[in-house]
Amino acid sequence: MTDEEMINCAVPGRQMERLRAIMHRLRAPGGCPWDAEQSHASLISNLIEETYETVDAIRREDWVHLEEELGDLLLQVVFHGELAEEQGRYNLDDIAKGICDKLVRRHPHVYSDGEAKSTGAVLNRWEEIKREEKGDEAKPYLYGVGKGLPAVLRAGKLQKKASKVGFDWPDLVGVVAKIDEELKEVKDELPTNGEEATRALEAEVGDLLFSVVNLARKLGVDPEAALEGTNVKFEDRFAVMERELLARGNSLKDASLEEMESGWVRAKSLPSER
Repeated sequence: MTDEEMINCAVPGRQMERLRAIMHRLRAPGGCPWDAEQSHASLISNLIEETYETVDAIRREDWVHLEEELGDLLLQVVFHGELAEEQGRYNLDDIAKGICDKLVRRHPHVYSDGEAKSTGAVLNRWEEIKREEKGDEAKPYLYGVGKGLPAVLRAGKLQKKASKVGFDWPDLVGVVAKIDEELKEVKDELPTNGEEATRALEAEVGDLLFSVVNLARKLGVDPEAALEGTNVKFEDRFAVMERELLARGNSLKDASLEEMESGWVRAKSLPSER
């Protein structure tokens, strides 16, 4: 099949080949100027955006839209694979082989003579193999928790990993007490006056947020999902308040705080719009 035929191919089971052919054509001379200008670095924001849009579709249980978002995310993987191949580093086949080999190595209880007594045992063995593969035995234990992760997600991963070696509160009492302690330290830094005071307050707020993430972990609550749920709730209630003001011939710009608070209280009594 020629490149042109592959680009227009509709045969099931060959659409990954088609996607690679399309991406190659877009990057080739005479292709798309925008695609040709991109680099790994310039595509970072696109990769992050498509990832979050995929997450959003999952959280909304919008399975039809999820198909499209997974396609957009797949495009980012193929794009980076095309860039790497152009640079003579590796290609998508190498990438696929790498993850296939990794899955087989890290599941000895499935593909070799290993044994899995529980999910916890599987995860512990996964981490052991991971450290052996990366040569991390001589590196700090928390090395490898991605520094590019969103701060809340990274905090949870750091705490979870530390907990595996026993560095954790034995119960919720200590966790809640720590939050109270950190909140008091934030209050002690108020009010701020100058850059040094602001930096000190920032550090204390960071400690407080870290402790709240730890509480969520201990409770088995996903802090990212919990916060996004509150974001959605705030957004919905604000929209209800805004509509109520407009229905009365008022607006957000002209309404007093008291009028907005009154609308907010009424919005809280209504069920969520989504």
